[in-house]
Amino acid sequence: MGSHTIYLYKEEIVRQCCELFGSPCRLKEYIAVILAHELGHSEDLELEQLAAALDGPLTGRQEAEIRLRIEENAWAYASSLLTEADPSFMHIIREESLFSYRDQLDRFHIA
Repeated sequence: MGSHTIYLYKEEIVRQCCELFGSPCRLKEYIAVILAHELGHSEDLELEQLAAALDGPLTGRQEAEIRLRIEENAWAYASSLLTEADPSFMHIIREESLFSYRDQLDRFHIA
């Protein structure tokens, strides 16, 4: 965690882009968004504290809230970097990325 290293796996990014948008036509834009998001994790001043909290005794709901917060922090940073990006394009990627985290948290509201 302390290395501030970012890994991007090209094949996975191409696959995700094609799955989300039907083709690799917007791959460069997609890579920029993913990179900005990953930079968001790297620059997140709260990340160390949030990650440490995940090691403590937590309820499932608390863990889901922390994981969602980590992702939302990274997306906020990405948005601040990509002010010129197509907002609807970014919205689609962000919402897809956050879906499973929100879904996990929603399960605790239902239960």
